[in-house]
Formats: sequence, C-alpha cells, structure tokens
Amino acid sequence: MQRRDPDSRTTIDPAVRVQLQDNQHPAQWQNPPRADRYGLVVIGAGPAGLAAAMDAASSGVRVALVERDLIGGDGLNYGSVPSKTLIRSARAYADMRVAHRYGATAPTDIGVDFQAAMQRLLRVRARLSRATSPRVLREAGIDLFFGHAEFRAPDRLELDGEPLCFDKAIIATGAEPDIPDIPGLTDVGYFDNETIFGVGQLPARLLVIGGGPLGCELAQTFRRFGSLVVIVQHVPLFLPHEERDAAQILSVAFARDGIEVRLNTDVTALRRVNGEIHADLRSDDYISKTVADAVVVGTGRRPRIDDMGLDAAGIRHDLFRGVHVDDYLCTDNPKVYAAGDACMEHRYVSVAAVTGRMAVANALHGGRQRLGELVIPWCTYTDPEIAHVGLYVRDALRRDIAVSTVTVPLHAVDRAVLDSDDIGFIKLHVADGSDQILGATIVSRVAGELISQVTQAMVSGSGMRALAQVIHPYPTQSSAIGAAARTWCNQHPASK
Repeated sequence: MQRRDPDSRTTIDPAVRVQLQDNQHPAQWQNPPRADRYGLVVIGAGPAGLAAAMDAASSGVRVALVERDLIGGDGLNYGSVPSKTLIRSARAYADMRVAHRYGATAPTDIGVDFQAAMQRLLRVRARLSRATSPRVLREAGIDLFFGHAEFRAPDRLELDGEPLCFDKAIIATGAEPDIPDIPGLTDVGYFDNETIFGVGQLPARLLVIGGGPLGCELAQTFRRFGSLVVIVQHVPLFLPHEERDAAQILSVAFARDGIEVRLNTDVTALRRVNGEIHADLRSDDYISKTVADAVVVGTGRRPRIDDMGLDAAGIRHDLFRGVHVDDYLCTDNPKVYAAGDACMEHRYVSVAAVTGRMAVANALHGGRQRLGELVIPWCTYTDPEIAHVGLYVRDALRRDIAVSTVTVPLHAVDRAVLDSDDIGFIKLHVADGSDQILGATIVSRVAGELISQVTQAMVSGSGMRALAQVIHPYPTQSSAIGAAARTWCNQHPASK
C-alpha cells in the first residue's frame, strides 16, 4: 500500500517523527484478530470515522475501524491542523512588520525562519495525535485495522483478502484534492493540501491556483513568510459563495500584503524553462504570463470513494456528491451509512465529527437525527477571517423569505479600534415580521470565535431580542453582536 507522507520533504526532529508515526500508523503494526462479525465497521479514521467509532464503542458495540493511511485524516494531517498552525506562525511575522501600529518599534531586519515554523507545525501535529493514537483506540475497545477495505456484499467487506462482516457500517473516507486539467501541470509538478505542508523550503515565487478558502489561506500565509505570491482565480472575486462585501475586503487585504491578484483569469498552460515554471494566463481576450518556482493547487476537494466496491453493496455514488445519503445519513443499503466529506456538501472537520456521531445514533440506536436540522457555521482563516452561518440574503430570496439586515462595522467597535483591527463588520439577517435570526456573516480577525455566539442563538431558537439582552465584557469584539441586536430592536419595536 502506498502511504502519503506530508512530512517527506521536511527535516524533522527524529523524536517527533517517531511520535507521529507511532500515533498515526506504527511501522510494525499488526492488525488484530478479526471477530466473526462486528456490530459496526467504520471505514476511515478521520474526524468523522473517529467520532463514530468512539461513540459506538462507548455504548458497548463491537467496533472495527479501518484506515488505509494515517489516523486523523485530512483534519490532522493535511487540513485544519497544519494550515492553521502555519497561519499563526505567518501572522507573527506580519505583526512584527506593523509593530508601529501599536507604538512599538519594528525589528530592523525580520529574518524568516521557515524551517522553525515547519518544525512547530509538526510538533503540534504530534501533540494532537496523542488523543487518537492506536493505544487510545485499543483502550476504548476498538479493533483498529490498517489496510484497504472493499465491499463484497451488502453486509461484508474484504480487507487484505479476508472478510470483515458487519451488522452496520459507516463510510467515512473523507475527501481528496480536486486537481484541474491544466496542460503541463503534472509535468512541472505541483503541491496540493496533502503535500504543501511538507514543503522542504520556502518558495521564492509561488503561483496559487484557486481563490476558494484553501487557495486564499495559502496565498496569504506564504506571502507573509516572504514568498512573492501570484494568486489566480477564474471568477471575478475570491470566495465566490460569500457576501460580496466580505470578499472585497479580502481582496483589499491581499493588496495590502503585496499579493499579486489575477481575478477572472485562467491558467491555460504550464511548462518548465531553465528551472523556472512559466504559466500562461488568460482573462477574457487578454493573454499574459507569470513565472514561479512552485505551484500550489487550491481548487477544492472531492469525495474519496474510489476502489471501494460500492456497487457490490448497492450504494449509489458519484464523484461530485460522493456517497448518496438521505436526511438520516443512510445509503440505499439500510445496513450502510456515511458521514463527513465522503457524503457532505459542507466539508469541514466540525461537520464531519457531528455527522459521524449522528450516523451512529441513527444506525445503531434508532435515532432520527436529520441533516436538515443542522445549523452549520464555517470560517475562512485569512486575515481578516470570514465566518458565516445560516442563510445568505440570496438564499432567503430564493425561498421567498422576506429578510432585513443589520450591519455593525468594526470601526464602530471599541475593542477593534484598540487592537488596530477595525477592518470588517458583523452582519445579521433576520426574518421580517419576527426576530428570528436566519444567518450571519462576520469579517474580523477573530470571526471564527465570534460566529459561535450567533450559531448558539440560532440552535436554541433565541431571537434578536434575547441576543440584545446578553451582557458582554468591555471591551470585546463580541459586544458588536449585542450592538447589532439592539440596533435591530430599535428599528423593529413591534416585531415579536
């Protein structure tokens, strides 16, 4: 079995490497003896699979967990953990360069130690990997198998040529990079989210293809480390699904950081010339070129469901949606459920874990938990961050829901001014004729932290009037949420 190794190009402290390996895929691992039949088999030991296996085992179910690569999945190895760790290190350098904002003197020569940042990333991964190590899983009563599992019947898998029978199964195989078909891309070589966090040295010039969350985060991070970055996005704005004013603020932030932005542009071809990567770009009828030392593809991810024998189990699937499930996460095969990126439109670690537990509740314990009832927040961890929950105005209009919006700019928030982080806003969408919160968008350096208060209000059914009664410590950016609620209440005194 070919194993992905995100650390292969990075010099690692040997002790850290050993700890990572022992916690994620021990070199000398021997699979345990198989039970004749398992109450639950979980395929994939990422956030969804781990949550499902632990929940099921804690209720006394005999559980087998199958992983073909590294425990922790995308979240720990190729996604949230490494990216946000590196983002924090890059922000430290960015803060040093603008120390004058805070009445401090910036260092005259800010030398970037990229290897130190990469070492920190690996130490963080090693530390967090302890919580889901093979030892922890074994102590929880889970039979952990490394290998590639394929369905051979509606209630049977095959693992390394031997059967693995189950009463119920959960597919939690995650997602993989969705690589565009660009002539020359494979020939010149490229990084994606599964390889970029093992880059051996900082690229002097970096071409980032894609202006979604992944591309935007990587472009800003590497620019702050010192790479000359060109980001190419095929539509007119970054983060095309977000509020337009939020995406515009991000475009301004990129210009502030010195990122060369090419919007409404496609990469039409790539080639190597004298050791450099030459890229041909097209924007409508305008043809241009750029030169880079490395390319990162951040154009999204797709479900990882290949070579699983899903047809043998009677499970519908496609490469875009992944495994087809109903509102209870059940496939066409009543014995098999799915969770996380393998079946979800929203591919976030938090959603993966929630749906993993939901699949267990519905598959094993007669639960009737529904996907349609989830209130899902998300955040893009650029600077400023862009967080959202619930409906956008365009969504409400498509559903014929009348909506009113209240916006508080951060330059009107004392804490944001004190921190010199006053670029952004808090925007709440409310159903007309009531104080029901339909959605929110927050643009702030701490938007990911702030969005949870709005999410909690939506989950609990608390409206704008209840939100307006919340007392926030002063000074905090979260006080802007209360200010927005009070503003709305003053504008709508008759709404219930």
